[in-house]
Amino acid sequence: MKKNLFYLFALICSMSLFTACSDDDKPGGGGEGGVTLEEVITNDIAGNYKGDLAVTVLGVPMEPVAQKVAVTKSGTEAVSLSINNFSFLGMSLGDIKLENCALAEENGAYTFTGTTSLDVTPVPGMNLTADVAAEGSFTTGNPTSITLNLDIKAELAGQQQDVTVVYTGTRLTGNESSEALITSFAIDSELVSEAPAIDNEAGTITFKVLDSAESLVFAPTIEVSAGATVSPASGEEQDFSSAVTYTVTAEDGTVKTYTVSVAAKQSVLAYSFDEWTTEEGWPSPLPTSDLATANQGVSTLIAFGADLDYATTQDENGYSGSAAKLTTLYTVGAGFGLAPAITPGSLFTGKFEFEFVLDQAEQIKLTKFGIPYDKQPVSFKGVYKYTPGDNYIDGSDKANVQENLDGTDECSIKCILYEAKDESGNEVILTGADINDSPYRVAEAVLEDGSAKEDWTEFNIPFAFVNDKTYDAEKDYKLAIVCSSSKQGDKFIGAAGSTLWIDEFEVIGE
Repeated sequence: MKKNLFYLFALICSMSLFTACSDDDKPGGGGEGGVTLEEVITNDIAGNYKGDLAVTVLGVPMEPVAQKVAVTKSGTEAVSLSINNFSFLGMSLGDIKLENCALAEENGAYTFTGTTSLDVTPVPGMNLTADVAAEGSFTTGNPTSITLNLDIKAELAGQQQDVTVVYTGTRLTGNESSEALITSFAIDSELVSEAPAIDNEAGTITFKVLDSAESLVFAPTIEVSAGATVSPASGEEQDFSSAVTYTVTAEDGTVKTYTVSVAAKQSVLAYSFDEWTTEEGWPSPLPTSDLATANQGVSTLIAFGADLDYATTQDENGYSGSAAKLTTLYTVGAGFGLAPAITPGSLFTGKFEFEFVLDQAEQIKLTKFGIPYDKQPVSFKGVYKYTPGDNYIDGSDKANVQENLDGTDECSIKCILYEAKDESGNEVILTGADINDSPYRVAEAVLEDGSAKEDWTEFNIPFAFVNDKTYDAEKDYKLAIVCSSSKQGDKFIGAAGSTLWIDEFEVIGE
């Protein structure tokens, strides 16, 4: 606490000094080689300076901060100094001026001095008094340089303390850029679940991390405006368990600060489809507590003599490790008429509860979608590829199946958050009959492009609220990931042989 008060004290001292030069300042006598002092001021001293402001408190030097100073001619032998947009320890004090400083030539430099005193209350209940002595000089050259020293004798809370402030800078040519922006801020870590977002207007950068992160120490890679510098530097490790301030100094000394912080911690629900089991004879992806397929129905058709492969199988040549392969089967007449015209390959979170039913409207209710989920889903991502089949079939009317129609099949990949209980507190279970239009749906992330993809294609879809709903942490929810090799498979329309491969699914929640 005491150290912070001295930081504030040094800041106030700096601000209070720049009000007027000392009455004891002595006028200068002229320039070198017959050049008048007025000409030296006009040609060599007046202008903008870029440099560093360093404060030492209790003998301990603080980290220097970049600062810009403007020097203007205020008389034939005097100048005024202005610290433009002065900021210190993240606080902005506006413009601070030192008016009408008479210059004296001394050993090739042009010097000035000043004194002031302080009697302020930096914090409630604590008085600060101080005597401040200032001296500065300009050294002409290519470029001209400035040095300004403040010697402060202070009494704070009954304690005598010494504080020094030193500013050093060089005169700019006028062609330097004033842009001080962070143009790129990247963190290479698997713990970062959402890349940093830069808001140049607000001066903020935010990113999200996994809730499993035990450490928030990262070394960002930073790019800034041409000619600018940034502190802390790119590649330096920082602990983001609390906000970190970055200062960008433009080529001309203009300073902009950014506050970088973790916006939220996120969870990841991930399915790699690397591990499978054979459940009662048909393949099933693990964990079976979360993932299900309609392979049990296909198994029944096989038992009735149908010559079929399973609609959902493991493909060891996945995007990473194994993938799930979903194929739309041609099942016209299979199982003594039990089966619909097509049986799309499907994979979903939930359960498949098989029953012997002939009505197609009842068959699609066998898929019970959703598992308990206690986060607000943010995004749904993964990879897929897709090959449509050739025989496009409309089997919506089981008594009048139409084959080889004009049309191209598409796949379906979506993730839906829905309310797990109705108004009376009863459990809600969405099925193939109402997953797309139930009033209990809250948010969805739907793959819009279900067309053919020869190569593995990434998707990262943000969730959008539906039915005028919002997320309520007090409610119970279920999450349904639903994938099908035929987009209209719930209507028994699609192409036999359509094949969808999916891999590396992740649902980001917070």
